[in-house]
Parts: sequence; C-alpha cells; structure tokens
Amino acid sequence: MQTATELDVLRTAVAAFRDAGESLALVPTMGALHEGHLTLVREARARADRVAVSIFVNPTQFGPNEDLDAYPRQMEEDARLLEAEGVDLLWAPNVAQMYPEGFATTISVAGVSEGFCGATRPGHFDGVATVVCKLFNQVRPDAALFGEKDWQQLAVIRRMARDLDLTAPHVDAILGVPTVREADGLAMSSRNRYLSPEQREAAATLPRAMREAIERIEAGADVHTTLETLEQGLTRAGFSSVDYAAIADAASLTRLDRLGEAPARLLVAARIGGTRLIDNMAVGKA
Repeated sequence: MQTATELDVLRTAVAAFRDAGESLALVPTMGALHEGHLTLVREARARADRVAVSIFVNPTQFGPNEDLDAYPRQMEEDARLLEAEGVDLLWAPNVAQMYPEGFATTISVAGVSEGFCGATRPGHFDGVATVVCKLFNQVRPDAALFGEKDWQQLAVIRRMARDLDLTAPHVDAILGVPTVREADGLAMSSRNRYLSPEQREAAATLPRAMREAIERIEAGADVHTTLETLEQGLTRAGFSSVDYAAIADAASLTRLDRLGEAPARLLVAARIGGTRLIDNMAVGKA
C-alpha cells in the first residue's frame, strides 16, 4: 500500500493507475476505522481494479462545542487494517494540505442539508460538502462509497455532485453501502467507544425501537403517534434526549406524515450521556 501525504504524490499514484487502464474507487473516512469502514473497502474492491482510502479528520465539519480534539486518531493502526484489506493507496493529508493559507471557498447545499443533523449542527454539511468535493477533485475516482448510516450526508453529497455536474465520480457512482451493525443491532460508529458499559447496553434500545416503529407504521399506524412512542421508549431506556425522530423522503429528506409511493427513511438522532447517536432505516417501499 502506498501512502500519500502530499498532493503531488497522490496525483502521481493516481496517474499510474490511469496509465495502466485501471479503474479506481475511493472510500473517504475520518479514520478510527472499524468493521463498517472495512466493509466499504471490500465493496470498493469488488467494484474497481484499485482502491484508495482517505483519512482526514475534517475540522470544518465540527462545531465549536463538538469533539474535534477528542475525535479518535489511530493512523498506524488504521494503516495496518487497510493494508491487510489490500488497499492500494492511502491519502492522508494534514490540515495545511487540505486548507492552505488563504483558503476561502465553501460549498453549501441547500434543502437536504437544512433539517435533521443540519439543524442541530450549523455549518456541518457545508464542511462535509466542501471536503468531499475536494477529495473527489484530488483523487478523481470512478466510484465513491459511503455508509448509509450517515444517510443525510449521503443525500447531501449526491445533491452536490448532481448540481455541480461532477464526473469523477458521476452521481450515479456515489454508492451507499448498508449500515453495518453490532450483534445487538447498534449501528457501528467510531463514537460508540465513548459509551460506558451501561450506556452501551442501553444504546441497543435504539435500533429495536426503530424496527418496532417501522412495523407499526407499515401496518398503518399514525406516524406522529408512533414516533412519539419511539421517543418515549428511548427516554425510558436511558437516553437523555432525542434530537429528532422522523419519517422522510429518502432523496429530498422532506418530512412525511404518511407513507407514499416513493422510498422513505426513518431517521433518528438521540443522546446518551455525552454521546450523540444517529441511525436510519428504510420504511415502506425500497
């Protein structure tokens, strides 16, 4: 595995793949890799001749009271895991490489970015859209893979790619990979390590409550009443608050009062201790 920390080294490596006529898939990450990330890598390997993974803890997507400094960083361990998975290229820039002196451009995606996590984390998706667009332009992959756990992020990135007419990758090659879950159903996340044993046990209530709510809604139960019951169940289980629990159109993220013909998602964000967990699942027709 080749590791690039400077842009000219990255571009030389990518050019060598292109000169050999090889396709390239990108898996963007912020490191602290777990089985969810490695699942993305394996899917990328199945779809392209070469696989690149980026590791960059992006400061512009963290708010002033969020965990940028505390966010786990384990570059040596991450590199070992990626090499074991057969990754060809690791792109690991520092902040100065990504945001050199005088950097003054931000990409803002209206609509899909404004509710849910966008409402409680102002500026977060501007940071996501900007850094992902830069990664696409730096690596110029044929495909890019993201976990469906961050569904709003995936919707924002696809909207950006569509609106800016990106071709490397084309919007149709921005691929969502189903959420990887622990044995008890909790979505894998780098932030799960912040949970105490008691909090970790209580956190498993989240996916169970979501599945129960989906069953009721698909059976015709009132959406508003069902979501209220979901929130109350999480609070009883030990969650301190629920930022949101909603049914939304899968593409536009417009909130829905009832299921229709278009694909929909149940999206939930809830806090337990000092940790904010997010999850989503398909509802109704896929």
